[in-house]
Amino acid sequence: MARILIIDDDEHFSTMLSGMVERAGHDAVVAGTIRDGLDNASQGSYEVVFLDVHLPDGSGLDVLQDIKESPSSPEIIMITGFDESGAAELALKNGVWDYIKKPSSIKDMQLALLRALQYRREKGHQKPPSALRTEGIIGRSPLITTCLNMVAKAAHAEANVLITGETGTGKELFALSIHNNSSRANKNFVVVDCASLPQNLVESTLFGHEKGSFTGADKARDGLVRQAHGGTLFLDEIGELPLSMQKNFLRVLQMRSFRPIGSDAEISSDFRLISATNRNLDKMVEEGQFREDLLFRVRTLQIDLPPLRKHPEDIRELLIHYVARLCEQYGIGNKGFSPEFLTALKGHDWPGNIREFISTIEKSIAEAFHQPTLYPKHLPTDIRIKLKKSELDTDSDGEPPRQTYLGSDLSIPDLKTYREEVVANAERQYLERVIRASDGELKEICRLSGLSRPRLYALLKKYNLTRQSI
Repeated sequence: MARILIIDDDEHFSTMLSGMVERAGHDAVVAGTIRDGLDNASQGSYEVVFLDVHLPDGSGLDVLQDIKESPSSPEIIMITGFDESGAAELALKNGVWDYIKKPSSIKDMQLALLRALQYRREKGHQKPPSALRTEGIIGRSPLITTCLNMVAKAAHAEANVLITGETGTGKELFALSIHNNSSRANKNFVVVDCASLPQNLVESTLFGHEKGSFTGADKARDGLVRQAHGGTLFLDEIGELPLSMQKNFLRVLQMRSFRPIGSDAEISSDFRLISATNRNLDKMVEEGQFREDLLFRVRTLQIDLPPLRKHPEDIRELLIHYVARLCEQYGIGNKGFSPEFLTALKGHDWPGNIREFISTIEKSIAEAFHQPTLYPKHLPTDIRIKLKKSELDTDSDGEPPRQTYLGSDLSIPDLKTYREEVVANAERQYLERVIRASDGELKEICRLSGLSRPRLYALLKKYNLTRQSI
């Protein structure tokens, strides 16, 4: 017998769904709001949660991660009465078991519940995975945890992996982690930077050549594909691989063999392929810049790395780690940092991601050098200017209260009305500002503001705001 939580404000639908659950021999608990649903999820042990998208105090999409992180880590089946393909995409990317549109047949609901419970039973009998080696990967946010879970899955498979993400998000680190946790860990990890391959030497670099096969080939040389035999071949920025070479490489992937330049013999290479890109390969396919058949081959598994601005909750841990590492590298004592320094780092949007972050911390340490504490003054000037401009722009979003509410002397309201209007205006501006600063992340909004989730939802509803509307 399993315990099932239903979070839905439609009484008729909830009654129908709970009846179905109970007829199947399980216990059903119904909550009509996000607040009550989160309370139940945090206090009880549930195998499956049926979660409505639209609820009186917010969107079910906003609390997916909170429910997944509840003690029993239940499977989530989302339900909605609206045609929202975007919501379905977001839900599935966040790991929900299924996304079902109302009205749906009892049979569909039963099947989704049956399969989710079957999956949990099978998962419970699996051998616990060994500890994941994650050297260099810092962060415990839900987004990074999801990526590390994908690393664990990829490490125990031989399937080709495509890692996507903006420049500086750590794609090579994640590729290396897959390699280090795989059965090929004691073999070569060969990196191919497709963006820097010389156009006239691409084939030779990848596949090698025989002595005398072209001008300057004074001796035979193994290509990188051969060097990866038994290990992992990492194609960094595969989107930059010349179109003329994509067909040749596709054949290598299919046959696991190739012919060096100037050779009549085929050479085999048993390698695991991991690729990475910061480009939209699907769009490149549409534009004729990337082969669709090659994309199918390289993207058996995909890991999407988030930009740093999407998980600011990891910045403190990143800061502690890199300050300690860089101070040791410089041969100086470890430094502390002021709360304002951390706040400034969290307020920056980090277009260069982790790579920019490390560079910024290194510059700050060099600027402070013998001083024991890092302050905003030690940040690079361009970042300080950008943060200050953003702060001033935010402060000037609304008109000053005197102009907005007092107007002419003839329209002065009574003190109580004026006070209420000023408070309301200030609350709204504050919420907009904290949503921007946290990039809409629920936990970060609550942390920065000191608001509880129920109070936050009430204020968002009061001022007709959403975490995605700013």
